Amino acid sequence: MINNFIKRAITGVLFVAILVGCILYDAFSFGILFTAISALTIYEFAQLVNMRAEGVKINKTINMLGGAYLFLAIMGFCIDAADSKIFIPYVLLLLYMMISELYLKKENPVLNWAYSMLSQLYIGLPFALLNVLAFHNDPASEFSSINYNPILPLSIFIFLWLNDTGAYCIGSLIGKHRLFERISPKKSWEGSIGGGVVAIGVSFILAHYFPFMSMIEWAGLALVVVIFGTWGDLTESLLKRQLHVKDSGNILPGHGGMLDRFDSSLMAIPAAVVYLYALTWF
Repeated sequence: MINNFIKRAITGVLFVAILVGCILYDAFSFGILFTAISALTIYEFAQLVNMRAEGVKINKTINMLGGAYLFLAIMGFCIDAADSKIFIPYVLLLLYMMISELYLKKENPVLNWAYSMLSQLYIGLPFALLNVLAFHNDPASEFSSINYNPILPLSIFIFLWLNDTGAYCIGSLIGKHRLFERISPKKSWEGSIGGGVVAIGVSFILAHYFPFMSMIEWAGLALVVVIFGTWGDLTESLLKRQLHVKDSGNILPGHGGMLDRFDSSLMAIPAAVVYLYALTWF
């Protein structure tokens, strides 16, 4: 028990240190980190479905390359290093995934198509959309200038971590009403509300130190991240129940797999992008 706690604590500290350090250091370290995370998470997903989903055999390497390329392509597009032609190789890769099943004579090509496309939509695209949060045009610049803003992508993970911690602590103390018992019996409404309150409370601190958004806008972002992060967590729980596994992998000692660590962010990131674009419409 103690050894497992120590292992879990060390892994958790290193995980947070690497994530925070790479996001804050510069755009290059941010790009390298999330290209690797996207590829590894898709690889883990592909390995999981190949082992657990009956009749499924998808190409792990091609799916990994797809997720990594999509991240880099959107990054290149966001920093004006490339135009829309940069997405042509990715489209060709998707076509290859579809056409190759005509010739491979695998047991269930339709499921192979479905899981391959799911890996790109469910994992590859959300990570790639972090670039939309990270890179912005500088309106004060006389010329077209792209700035790297690490605070917005980092804030997504801060809100998710605070929500998870607050939900666990408050749910353990006073949680009585199950949030979604069919999929996750341990989650409670009390814990979820408590975690959301903690995240929104910290958003006021971020608003003070980073006033490029108002306090209300920061609080709205925290609320969106908490709600969609909870759905993201439940979605991965549903996937694991469907595949009859407890953890998605074991790459992170004491914490399971990459999908276990980033499940909440896979819905929170796209929702945050939509929210921030919505702010510009009003």
